[in-house]
Amino acid sequence: MKTKILAIALFATTFGAILFYPSINAKYVDDPQPVDPVHAPQGKPKIDVVFVLDTTGSMSGLIQTAKEKIWSIATTMASGQPTPEIRIGLIGFRDRGDQYVTRVIDLSSDLDSVYAELMDFQADGGGDTPESVNKALYDAVHRMSWTQDRQAYRAVFLVGDAPPHMDYQDEVQYPDIAASAKAKGIIFNTVQCGGIAETAAEWRQIARLGRGTYFQVEQAGSAVAFATPLDGEIATLSARLDDTRLYYGSGEEKARMQYKVAATDKLHAMASVASKARRGAFNASLAGSANFLGEKELIDDVASGRVDLDAIPPEALPEVLQAVAPAERQATVQRIKGERAELQARIVQLAEERDKYLAKKVAEAGGAKDSLDQKIYEAVRDQASEAGLAYADGPDY
Repeated sequence: MKTKILAIALFATTFGAILFYPSINAKYVDDPQPVDPVHAPQGKPKIDVVFVLDTTGSMSGLIQTAKEKIWSIATTMASGQPTPEIRIGLIGFRDRGDQYVTRVIDLSSDLDSVYAELMDFQADGGGDTPESVNKALYDAVHRMSWTQDRQAYRAVFLVGDAPPHMDYQDEVQYPDIAASAKAKGIIFNTVQCGGIAETAAEWRQIARLGRGTYFQVEQAGSAVAFATPLDGEIATLSARLDDTRLYYGSGEEKARMQYKVAATDKLHAMASVASKARRGAFNASLAGSANFLGEKELIDDVASGRVDLDAIPPEALPEVLQAVAPAERQATVQRIKGERAELQARIVQLAEERDKYLAKKVAEAGGAKDSLDQKIYEAVRDQASEAGLAYADGPDY
C-alpha cells in the first residue's frame, strides 16, 4: 500500500468527490448499448472487477482466503496512478442440483456491502467434477452493471478447481461468452486452484479467448496472510472512524445508507481482526473514500462546501442533529470533523508501519512471487495500463 502519497491528498481535501452509492436492490444491465467514445465519461480512471468463485465443497480454503484478502486486493488496485474509482462484484457458482447455480452480487463501490455478502458464502455442493462455469461466466458478462466508459479497466477473475460442464446443451458455452466479453471490453483471467489436468486445459483456453492471464495456485489460494501487531489498533480506530459518519437527505436516502451501515456492522462483528485492519488501510487510501463515506455523508459534504448546513431542512438532518439548535449543529459538525481527521491521520501512520512489518515478514519467508497476491497484481498491472493506470510498487498484503 502506498499511503504516504495518497494520504496527503486525502486529508488535505477531507476525501474528494464521493462515488454514487447503488440502490439496495441490485440493478443489472443485460446488454448495455455501446458508448460513443467522444461522449464517454471523463475523470478518474475506472476499474470494474468481478470475482467468479467456485463455492462447491472442495473450495472452503479459497473462500476463506477471499474473505481475508479482498481488502488488500482492493488496496492493490487502489494504488494505481492516477487514483482510480473501484467497483467490485461477486458471483458464487456451483452446479445444477445444488442449492443454487449462481449467486450474483452486482458491481459496487460500496465494498462493505459486497463484503457482507461474501461473508455468507460457504463451500457446499458439487459432486461430479465439472461445475456450472459457463453459466457463471455468462452472468458475469450479462448480469453485471459494467461501466460504459470505454477507457475503463474491466476484468473477470474466474477462480476454481473444476472444469466447466460442456455437456449442458441448453446454455451458452464459454467460447461464445468470451466473444461477447471481448465486444464489451471485458477481460477473462483464470485462477486454477489445485492441479486437475482437465481444469488446466479449459482454464488456459478461457484465458486465451478472454485476452487474459491464466495462473495456478494451491487449493487454498497461496495468498500471503500474515497478521501483524498493529492490526488490532487499526481495526479499533477504523470502527471509531465509521462512527463519525452522519447521513442526511430524504427518508429513502437515509434508508439506503442505513443498509450500508448495517453491512459495516456485520463485518465488524464477523470479520477477522486482520481483515478489519486491511479494510481500515483501504479506507485510508484516496480510492477507499467512496467505500468509507457512501452517499449524502453530512460531515464531508459540509466540510467540502458542497452543502450549506443551515440550508438543510430539519427533517432531512441526521436524527442526532434534528433537535439541536442551529449554532450547536455547526459546533457538533466541526467537532466530529476534527475527531475524524485525528483518526484518519493515526490510521495512515499505523498502516505505514504495518506495511514495513509485512515487507519484512515476506522477505524473511523468501518472497511472494508465487502468491495469489503477486499474480493478481501482475495481471492488473499489465492489463490496466491500457486504461491509463500505472502500478509500480507491488501488491498490498
